[in-house]
Amino acid sequence: MIAGLEPAELPADAVEVGTILDAWGIKGWFKVSSYSASPEALFSSKRWYLMPAEKGPRGFSGVALLRISTAREHSEGLVASAQEFTDRSQAEILRGARIFIPRSSFPTPDTDEFYWVDLIGLEVVNREGLSLGRVKDFLATGPQTVMVVSFEQQGKQSERMIPFVSAYVDAVDLAARRITVDWQPDYL
Repeated sequence: MIAGLEPAELPADAVEVGTILDAWGIKGWFKVSSYSASPEALFSSKRWYLMPAEKGPRGFSGVALLRISTAREHSEGLVASAQEFTDRSQAEILRGARIFIPRSSFPTPDTDEFYWVDLIGLEVVNREGLSLGRVKDFLATGPQTVMVVSFEQQGKQSERMIPFVSAYVDAVDLAARRITVDWQPDYL
C-alpha cells in the first residue's frame, strides 16, 4: 500500500461517484472527475474509498481509504487534497483511481429531489397502473434529464426514453420502489 493510503474495506452501501484524473499543482492536490453534475456527495464526505483504475497503470491495489482535507470547485473542474499527500509525485500515483462514497454519507436531498442511484431499478408505471419497465439509467441531455426505462417486448429487451420532468412524472415513491408517469406503452 502507498504511504498516505490506508487499507480499507468497501462499505456495503458504497456508490462510485467519480475518478481521480491527475495531480494538480505541486502540493499534493489532484483533479477529480465527478459522475454527477452536482458533486455535493464528494464535497460532503471526508472519507473517500479508492479502488484502482480498471485499465492502465495502477499505483495501488485493493481498496484504500483516503482522508480528504479539501474538495472544491475550481475553474478547471474539481480539485481535492488529502491530509497525507504533500507533493505532486504522491498525487500522481492516484491517477485513474475510482472514488466510492457510502450512500449513507450523501447529503439529504430536498423535497422532490432524488439521487439517480436511488431510482435505478425502480418500476415505472403509468396512470392506469400498467408497468412500462424498470429504470435502467438516466441521461443528462442539457435542458432536461431523461429516464431510460428497460422493458421486454416480443422476447427481447427494449428501451424507452421518458423525460424526468414534472410534466410526465407524477410521483416517485421510494418506499414502494415505483415511479408513476403520464406515459403510454406505445410511446417509445
